[in-house]
Amino acid sequence: MSGGAKLIDGKAIAAEIRTEIKHDVESMKRIVPGLATVLVGERTDSSTYVRMKIKACKECSMNSIHRSLPDTASEEEVLQAVEELNRDESVHGILVQLPLPSHINEERILSSVSIEKDVDGFHVVNIGKLAMKGRTPLFVPCTPRGCVELLKRSGVQIAGKEVVVIGRSNIVGLPVSMLLIHENATVTIAHSRTADLPGVVRRADIVIAAVGRSEMVKGDWVKPGCIIIDVGINSKPDSSKKSGYRLVGDVDFEECRKIASMITPVPGGVGPMTIAMLLRNCVDAAMRKEREVNE
Repeated sequence: MSGGAKLIDGKAIAAEIRTEIKHDVESMKRIVPGLATVLVGERTDSSTYVRMKIKACKECSMNSIHRSLPDTASEEEVLQAVEELNRDESVHGILVQLPLPSHINEERILSSVSIEKDVDGFHVVNIGKLAMKGRTPLFVPCTPRGCVELLKRSGVQIAGKEVVVIGRSNIVGLPVSMLLIHENATVTIAHSRTADLPGVVRRADIVIAAVGRSEMVKGDWVKPGCIIIDVGINSKPDSSKKSGYRLVGDVDFEECRKIASMITPVPGGVGPMTIAMLLRNCVDAAMRKEREVNE
């Protein structure tokens, strides 16, 4: 694109990965990978995500198993649903759709998922191994894995680069920072209490924005030629749209695309990669199981 950043097309890269996944699934002799989703309540966004995951499984020749519980379900009932899926040999990955209703202890539910089926990568043992040098987790969280995959498949060299991650959540900020350290980047985790946040971001060769604040990162925050991965997904009022809003990231796209060398759009950047990595994790689990059966 003349006079602006090259777009990192998450849709195209995710489609490439899903083709690879479908090939792996069809090459398996004894096992059909099965992904189970557990949905508690009827949040519109959560229901939409689950439908997208079920559709993606079908496209990749995978089995999809779904458990739906009302938002009045007790913690014990959710634990029981997870336990049944842990025991089900046709299930290779279990995804508990977050957020859970406020009366349910999220950590207790996530920790109850068998580590061999923790395709979200949120089990404390998987996160713990990710945090340690020389250890390999069975699974890496999907959105962070998708961010790194976008960089690699776009030909970006990560080793030796200065990366600023804006946001320190357990879901994106912290795990993506650990992944990038494993890739030999020099990583700064910035957040709401960071002094001179724009100055810190301006040092970065690569910016990962995962703070959940609409268009927070402005053009004068970023270094010319930097690479921007925008994980944010926020709705912004827009009367020209039928819905009355449009989706924007944590980065002011129009400003930053003039300064950066590469940037992900929202939507169509990181989002499609999250589901592709979820399927990848599930198929990896099934392939591990098939190797065990063959041994």
